[in-house]
Amino acid sequence: MKYHLRRADKQINEKATLNKILEETKYVTVAMSINDEPYLVSLSHSYDAEHGCIYFHSASEGKKLDIMRKNPRVWGQALLDHGYHEGECSHLYASVMFKGHVEWVTNSEEKRNAFIAMANRLDANPQKLIPTLKSLQSPDGLKSTIMGKIIIDDMTGKKSVEITV
Repeated sequence: MKYHLRRADKQINEKATLNKILEETKYVTVAMSINDEPYLVSLSHSYDAEHGCIYFHSASEGKKLDIMRKNPRVWGQALLDHGYHEGECSHLYASVMFKGHVEWVTNSEEKRNAFIAMANRLDANPQKLIPTLKSLQSPDGLKSTIMGKIIIDDMTGKKSVEITV
């Protein structure tokens, strides 16, 4: 069932604005479920607007991976938090909610590009960081690194009226 936003003045309809939020947010929070038990994690990421996917890397084992492998369907949120609006009893924000499914990246070149995109986006000095990443130093390093991507099937956006994104 598809819901509508109660406050249409807060809805973000422009694809470019939704993409900008996904590109600028520091992390995404992703919900998943197995056996009717929800689980929630926040992930460092890079967003590929051209292919409509979010890349993330992970340790080679753990609860998140176990759940995603059994049920690849996820729901997530990206939030640009501009803080409490003093004297107005409201919060200043822009957010994107998305649903999608997880696929595992096995192609070494795709993994390399995703790692470099994450470093460029997240690190203050990516040129210094990238040569030190063990995953990028050898083909075996890339092969053993777990890289996932969330293929976004649908997304919606909402913002406080006062925010321009």
